Amino acid sequence: MKNISIWLSAIRLRTLPLSIAGIIVAGSLAEYNGVFDWLIFILAIAATISYQVLSNLANDYGDSEKGTDNDDRIGPERAIQSGAISPDQMFHAIRINILISIGLTVSLIYSAFGYKHLLLALLFFGIAAFAVRSAIKYTMGSEAFGYRGLGDIYVFLFFGIISVVGCYVLFAKEFDHVTILPAIALGLLSAGVLNLNNMRDIESDLKSNKITTAVKLGKVKAKRYHNFLVLGAIIASFLFGILYYVSPFNLIFFLAYIPLILHLKRVNAITVLTDFDPELKKLALSTVLLALLLGIGHIL
Repeated sequence: MKNISIWLSAIRLRTLPLSIAGIIVAGSLAEYNGVFDWLIFILAIAATISYQVLSNLANDYGDSEKGTDNDDRIGPERAIQSGAISPDQMFHAIRINILISIGLTVSLIYSAFGYKHLLLALLFFGIAAFAVRSAIKYTMGSEAFGYRGLGDIYVFLFFGIISVVGCYVLFAKEFDHVTILPAIALGLLSAGVLNLNNMRDIESDLKSNKITTAVKLGKVKAKRYHNFLVLGAIIASFLFGILYYVSPFNLIFFLAYIPLILHLKRVNAITVLTDFDPELKKLALSTVLLALLLGIGHIL
């Protein structure tokens, strides 16, 4: 049991709900348009979680390899850093997870497209390959993009655009403009979660030469950037609610604005870096709440 708890800690369970928020929205829009499929939905969630777990394990390995996980770091202690898991064990787990991700991806793409939509299938195999490579290269290797201030872009793409727009195509076999604004909103909020993490670790990252967007901007501008991300998500989702309004139920996701605005108020008042850590969970759960309410409200 102890060994299981160690690995559960390593895969960072608290990051998983945020990773599937876009799948929930895409599935809800697909249901509204009459193209929903439970098998595709379940496989999309499973594949997405496998990518997130792969990213978390690779981050643990990469940050440990580069010395970023040290005593200066504020967040929860990582698995390799604590000595609970060795680098070799982690690397072996990463390889196993890659195989799991490939298996789930093949099953998902075949279930969605079969042999009838070959070009779409090839496109999604390319996206999947890019996703696996990105999960690994976020912190691993000499060209890790998480160390060059590119993490926000990748998070926006994968948690927003690809998660919502891409997943909807799996259901409908075609693009629909209705997915664009929700994708932007979730992408911006997910980037906000990353930015919170980077603001919390700004001093230790700077010492370790991990150049995140927060490090590039500095403490004051990083907060302004955070306001832009969260307020941009609120505006994008608000426009979605107005432009695609059918009934009052469509607007129940406005309730998610309450914790988001309270979150911004708290973040803007923070002066001690450790105080950013509790806000990570709050923003992630607020994002999931927005996704659930937006999806349910659209179906109703």
